[in-house]
Amino acid sequence: MNKKVAFYTLGCKLNYSETSSIGRLFNNAGFDTVDFTDTPNVYVINTCSVTENADKKCKKIVKEALKINPAAFITIVGCYAQLKPKEIAEIPGVDMVLGAAEKFQLVDHITDLTKKTKAVVLNQPVSHANKFVPSYSFGDRTRTFLKVQDGCDYSCTFCTIPLARGSSRSDTIENVMKQANEIAASGVKEIVLTGVNLGDFGIREGKREDRFLDLVKALDEVEGIERIRISSIEPNLLNDQIIAFVATSKRFVPHFHIPLQSGSDKILGLMRRRYKRELYANRVAKIKQLMPNCCIGVDVIVGFPGETREDFIDTYNFLNDLDVSYLHVFTYSERENTPAAEMSGAVPGSARADRSKMLHILSDKKRRAFYDTQIGQTGEVLFEGDVKEGYMHGFTRNYVKVKAKYDPILVNEIKTVHLTAISPDGDVEITESEEILVH
Repeated sequence: MNKKVAFYTLGCKLNYSETSSIGRLFNNAGFDTVDFTDTPNVYVINTCSVTENADKKCKKIVKEALKINPAAFITIVGCYAQLKPKEIAEIPGVDMVLGAAEKFQLVDHITDLTKKTKAVVLNQPVSHANKFVPSYSFGDRTRTFLKVQDGCDYSCTFCTIPLARGSSRSDTIENVMKQANEIAASGVKEIVLTGVNLGDFGIREGKREDRFLDLVKALDEVEGIERIRISSIEPNLLNDQIIAFVATSKRFVPHFHIPLQSGSDKILGLMRRRYKRELYANRVAKIKQLMPNCCIGVDVIVGFPGETREDFIDTYNFLNDLDVSYLHVFTYSERENTPAAEMSGAVPGSARADRSKMLHILSDKKRRAFYDTQIGQTGEVLFEGDVKEGYMHGFTRNYVKVKAKYDPILVNEIKTVHLTAISPDGDVEITESEEILVH
């Protein structure tokens, strides 16, 4: 009987790329990758621990897996597994827990698929996770997440990622190029560059020093890839040279996602971020100067310890005045072993919820305003294969989401469309003959 493995991934794009790489290791060992509900012999759950809710999700997924196959061998990897291995080992049904330094040897560690009475925990200190392990996602015909950097040397007071993934380390440009060419050969048209602190990409070999801009310039020459996106980059690492190159590049698209976290210099200081809001505003202004149609996304945290109502309004007004396109809003949650968890001035949960709601509404307004600026323009849409209620979707180069009636011939194809209007439900329409909506 063929051995079957199923995966469930929580969290960031980096986790998705690593899950795919672990999946290829299983395939090489004779396992077939199957859907979660297809009674696999092995479940691998790749976890996140950015919020408390992510921890709870892990427990729920284990419970659901056991309903499908009570005899399945269940392994937990990822950030939660590095931070709280003993806690995970107590979850009924878990057989193995692997830390950051062990997860890519998972196949070697599974020598017996018999259920365990007590979970096996293999978890070295995070300092042992000091080698870069390449990975990229596989299975989506349209887009691949390519990991080029891992870990972080920053010490933001709210963040557990350095504790879960270790210090900053990077792939070589030569190896990234090799993987990019493999991806191109598979027919994928878009690469999304991922990392924990992507802009910190760097390799030093003797007198040679490669930085993120060098990587970007090299990848711009990859044949067969139509688009390359930068998933997220810190504002202090997004310099004018990178912005200027993207503005004139062949493959890098006009779309940046830039974490802000707070529009209050006071709160930025408490968070131990490496910039003030003036620098952030300057980065946005530079992007819009060179790429007026560029889409800019923002990460922001509400309810950080010490954030008064006035501090939040300061953030709200700063974002309201900023020429950005959408927000990713995170409600602060206390994480063990972080300085922020010990800070005074905890914000009540009700206030955190109210502030989150205000910024979600602002995000909707920002997205609508950005779409307004696109009306009357043309956009090149790369269509994806997911179908929902008879519709498929795709994205323009500057991340405008387009919906169209499903047509299999459009999958993984780039089509030029004309954006004509925003419909009452917030979708943007193009000419009726093309039967494509943007939303």
